[in-house]
Amino acid sequence: MTATAFEHHVAHAYVDPYASDLTDGHRPVLADTYQDTDYLLAPPNPAERLSYTIDPRDRHRLDLHAALTTAGIPPRPEDRDAIDQISALPASINATLQRWLHHTA
Repeated sequence: MTATAFEHHVAHAYVDPYASDLTDGHRPVLADTYQDTDYLLAPPNPAERLSYTIDPRDRHRLDLHAALTTAGIPPRPEDRDAIDQISALPASINATLQRWLHHTA
């Protein structure tokens, strides 16, 4: 059995989208707006922030999830019970555990 080769070779022009002009007629493309200003939206107004407090146990749980993920150990769904138990420990123990995880990354 022989391989079939295409008989015709049509020359295709290579188009580099990054080498082209960043304008599409009259309005600049989104990439131009990054060069003109620092923000696409207005900066947040501190007076309009929501004032929610997070329970310390929930804060410990979120911080532990973040520390594990940063250390390259993403928590699995079956790890939830262990993380909940560790999150119930005092803040000093959670801080120590997170410091250990931080140094392993």
